[in-house]
Parts: sequence; C-alpha cells; structure tokens
Amino acid sequence: MNQSATEKAVFPKRLIALMAVYVMTSVSGLMAQQGVLLCVLTLLMVLGVAGRQKAALYMLRAYGILQLALYSVLPIIMYDPDNLVAGPTTVDFGFMQMVLPDWIIFSVLILLAILQVWISFNKAVFKWFKPRMNFNIIS
Repeated sequence: MNQSATEKAVFPKRLIALMAVYVMTSVSGLMAQQGVLLCVLTLLMVLGVAGRQKAALYMLRAYGILQLALYSVLPIIMYDPDNLVAGPTTVDFGFMQMVLPDWIIFSVLILLAILQVWISFNKAVFKWFKPRMNFNIIS
C-alpha cells in the first residue's frame, strides 16, 4: 500500500498560528464594529481552512497577496501631499504607547504580509487541503 495514501494530513503549526491571528483580528474587528463584512469573510475562510477545503486555500493565498500589494503601495498612498499628516506616528498597544517612524511601521506590515504569503504557499500547508477541487468553503 502507498505510504502517502495511508498517512493522515497534519494541521501545520504555522497555519494554526496564522489562523489564530486571523480569528483574533476578526473578533476584535467585530467587537469594534470596524470592517464587519471583511471580518465575517475572514472567519468563514478560517472555517474553510479548518475543513480542509481547496477553495479556502485559494482564498488564503489571495488574501495574503492582496495584503502584500496593499502594504507595498501604502507608503505611496500615505505620502500623497494632499493627505499628508504632519507629526510623528503614535502607536498605542493598550498598555504602552510608542512614537515610531513611518518606515518602521511600513516595514513591519510588509514583513507580516510576506510571512502570510510564505505560509499560504508552503508545501506543508498545501498538503493539509483535500486534493479534490471544491469551491464550496462550508461543505
């Protein structure tokens, strides 16, 4: 018997961590009533990933690529002379408040987006999903 056919798919730890981040950000967005539709769609994507649906893999990849594209053009959008806000950027983490240069914030966002794309295109993550083609993320 073929060994690859008998071994069970293991939920990759890096995918578990990414899904936990998506759940936390979506729940906080729902509680703050910010981007409710995007938060609900992200939670549905997490359910699809947990259900090993191939459509959820494509959604995960598209989500990461779109975030990377948005974060990459964010410095250009933010430094539009008509939208320019003078002064330092204050970051508030609830228990601590810091003043950070914009290049650090943009760098962290771009690195996080690259990490998401890397996780979504990883071979171990691809193996997690069922091989059949199905675009129904709830079934």
